[in-house]
Amino acid sequence: MWLASVVAVAGLLAIAIVFWQVLRSRNMHLWVVSYLCQVRTRRKRPPAGVRHVYFCFADHYEPYWHQADREVAHQRVQRWVDGYPRVAKGHRDSEGRKPQHSFFYPEEEYDSDILDALAGLCRQGYGDVEVHLHHDNDTAGNLRDTLLRFTDTLNRRHGLLRRDPVTGQVLYCFIHGNWALDNSRPDGRWCGVDDELSVLVETGCRCDMTMPSAPSDTQTSKINSIYFAHGSPGHRKSHNDGRDCAVGESACAGELLLIQGPLTLNWRARKAGILPRIESGEISADAPPSAARVRLWESCHIGVRGADEHVFIKVHTHGTEERTSDMLFNGGFDQLWTALEANYRDRPGYVLHYQTAWEMHETVLRLAHRHAANMASR
Repeated sequence: MWLASVVAVAGLLAIAIVFWQVLRSRNMHLWVVSYLCQVRTRRKRPPAGVRHVYFCFADHYEPYWHQADREVAHQRVQRWVDGYPRVAKGHRDSEGRKPQHSFFYPEEEYDSDILDALAGLCRQGYGDVEVHLHHDNDTAGNLRDTLLRFTDTLNRRHGLLRRDPVTGQVLYCFIHGNWALDNSRPDGRWCGVDDELSVLVETGCRCDMTMPSAPSDTQTSKINSIYFAHGSPGHRKSHNDGRDCAVGESACAGELLLIQGPLTLNWRARKAGILPRIESGEISADAPPSAARVRLWESCHIGVRGADEHVFIKVHTHGTEERTSDMLFNGGFDQLWTALEANYRDRPGYVLHYQTAWEMHETVLRLAHRHAANMASR
């Protein structure tokens, strides 16, 4: 009998080792505990009232991807300038607004002609341009100079971004290249600045949309959240945790607002029929949009604590990669917007809002302040 017990224990141990190896292979050990906790405590839809769903499409927009030459890069952008208005014209949100696209443009790929073209597309009402950056072995001083120079050029030369009405500082949203926000890679590559969050805030960044980065090892333990994080000198990956954005609370000095996209497990799309796929809100040729994915994003209930009738969905893509742009312009966009509109525009009890990255940031802060004011007046 004791032998049977030993065999059973050995079998369970072997299963546990294999399970842990699977988690490590996809870096799920970084966030699986948070996922399990959220499954247990996931907020339910309020029993009454209208549910507002805000949708933002954040594009790591890299025309010179894969070391393309100028001609190829310009062809990639021209496809968007010509094609986006055509595919978007038949879609509207609950307020009659066209689908919005946020072009996070990389500083290291600066091209004045491309940015003028994107600015023209944005002036037609199809989105906005924000800041993207790939860097390596950098310093805080050089990063500060790079961001200040780039954001000033975007604003003065191309009429993009916006300025603080009081201080005149250029304000922007940000996505970090290679996911390595705040020097979060264990090997220190693709950043180099431990206190990057502080530099971002100092240079006018008001919102980061880098996360989620799974299955990258830069993924934070905090998932499906809108929160404030504070940089700390000499301490990398400061955004691994933070203070949830909640009704009645504003950003403290030096804090950066982070709006995460959905991160969960898709148990209906399993690898080899066994392992659930990671759902990170990535849209690509290998991960096209679908109605089922749209519902899964909503189920993550990303929002401002205390304003549970408002749900924020931020997804991401690399829209200039040919296979992905082929998918988007040949039915992917239409499938995405049709699913969003069927679920949240045409469904009783829901309101759909298409938003740019900056608008989503403003909505988050406005909700917290407005709900706090409403509560104080009762």
